[in-house]
Amino acid sequence: MEPFVESLQIWLTSTPISRVMNDTLWAWPLSESFHFIGLCLLFGIVGLFDLRMMGFLKRLPLGAFHRLIPWGILGYGINVMTGFTFLSGAPDQYIHNPAFHIKMLFMTIAGLNVAVFYWLTYQHIVAVGPGQDAPPRARMAGVVSLVCWTGVIVCGRLLTFYRPPFHWCFWC
Repeated sequence: MEPFVESLQIWLTSTPISRVMNDTLWAWPLSESFHFIGLCLLFGIVGLFDLRMMGFLKRLPLGAFHRLIPWGILGYGINVMTGFTFLSGAPDQYIHNPAFHIKMLFMTIAGLNVAVFYWLTYQHIVAVGPGQDAPPRARMAGVVSLVCWTGVIVCGRLLTFYRPPFHWCFWC
């Protein structure tokens, strides 16, 4: 798998995005700012929705609260795009960083959790009104989601503090 990782790193550093990130004074700070805005949208909305499913904020009807989810999806999209700018701008800081690998694992689990939630559970929560509890599967989906997105945030912060002095990756 090592040649693939090296090829990926070489390709990322040759992209126009990498050149902009490394040659433009304000590219990195702007990407960071937009990443933070996306994070606020994603975690602020999805996190509150998860808390409601877990039994907190019972005054809010789940169906009405769910109407805000598209804003959380917008935040996720912003974070994916800005995350790619970071990966392109400094691939060596990410590709060989265990915090990045764990962050991607949390994102994968969160994505699977969302898919299972909408496939199996969503139709049971739209009628949950104020003061009512969500079904157990919805509460569990909320817990998994909140844990995963918190893990994504923690690992994202660890990325900047852990710079591997040696070549390391899960799949090598």
